[in-house]
Order: sequence, then structure tokens, then C-alpha cells
Amino acid sequence: MNEHPVTRLDPRRARTRAALISAAQTFLAEDRTAVPILEITEKAGVGLGSFYNHFDSKEALFEAAVEEIIENHGDLMDRVTEGIEDPAEVFARAFRLTGRLHRELAGASQILLRRGSEMILSDRGLGPRALRDIKAAQVAGRFTITDPELALVAAGGAILALGALLHREPNRDAASAADALTTDLLCMFGMDVVEAQEICSRPLPALDELLA
Repeated sequence: MNEHPVTRLDPRRARTRAALISAAQTFLAEDRTAVPILEITEKAGVGLGSFYNHFDSKEALFEAAVEEIIENHGDLMDRVTEGIEDPAEVFARAFRLTGRLHRELAGASQILLRRGSEMILSDRGLGPRALRDIKAAQVAGRFTITDPELALVAAGGAILALGALLHREPNRDAASAADALTTDLLCMFGMDVVEAQEICSRPLPALDELLA
């Protein structure tokens, strides 16, 4: 069953729902989905009875928590690539920033790593946006790929593997790793290495401003 709708006219309900989702995201990052609802509500700082005003089940809450992370990430990538005409650069900028966010948003990163295929193949969030940009770059002759969906799978697998590597090696520089991997992907998709390196050396928005 779907969660109960929350309207903008009820800020108190919205705050309670947000607290529940935040608590669920904490447990997801810790891979603790077997926690009882009481522990979730205690973590959220709300009463047990409030839970069922927003969600029909614990599963519905965790689903909403994952969907929020996926969609928020997609919205962020839309903002940071707005106004860029070259679809290859749009793809590259989103990929480079996503790689950096594995370090900056470690909790959300852990959730995405555990739900990797869901992130890549979801009809919301980063996956469909990346596929859109890959197809646009193909049409524009910027990528020479023959199968955009396979290219998406390659890119999605690469960004998840990068996240796993960055978590395993906390001293590795996330920015340089993300840029190097993006360069390799652009080359794999048919771009000249010199141009790929130049695109991946262009300035990016400051992460502290993006996440403020």
C-alpha cells in the first residue's frame, strides 16, 4: 500500500514525515532494516502513533527514504548542469559531481551502493537523466556508442564501484578519482582523450554551496 499523502498545508505533518524518513535513511546507511518501528520513531523523535499517520508499514517508509535520496540527487544534477548545451559535458559534470558526493554524503552513498541496480534502472533520479544525456550525446555525434542502455549500465556500474573504492580507501582523493574515471568513460563512449581530459578539468560548483 502507498504511504498516506502529506500536503504543504500541514507543516507539522511534513516535519514528522521528514523526521521519519531521516531516521530511516540512517538505518539504511547502517544496513539495519530489521529494526522495529518503535526504534525508528525513537530515532526520529516522534511518537509511535505518529508513524501510521504517514506510512502503512516499515517497508513503505524505507521505500520512501530511498526514493527521496534518488530523486534529490537527480534534482541536484539538474541544477548543476542547467544551461550547458553540450550533452557530453552535461553527462561528465553530473558523473564527476556524483563521484565526489560519495565522500561528502557518505550515508546516502552507502544507501545507493546497497540499492545500486535500483538507482541505475529506476525511472526516477539519476538513471533516467544519465540515459537522457547519453542519448543526446549520441544523437549529437559526441558519443559513438550503439546502445545507450548498455552505456548507462557501464556508467552506473562504474559510479557504484567508485563509491565502494572510496569507502574502502578513505585517503584516496575523491575528486581526482572521479575525474579520471569520467575521462575513461568519455573515451570509452568514443571521445578523443585530449578533449575528454579537457572537459574533466573544467571547474565545478563548490560542493559546500550545493549542499547548503
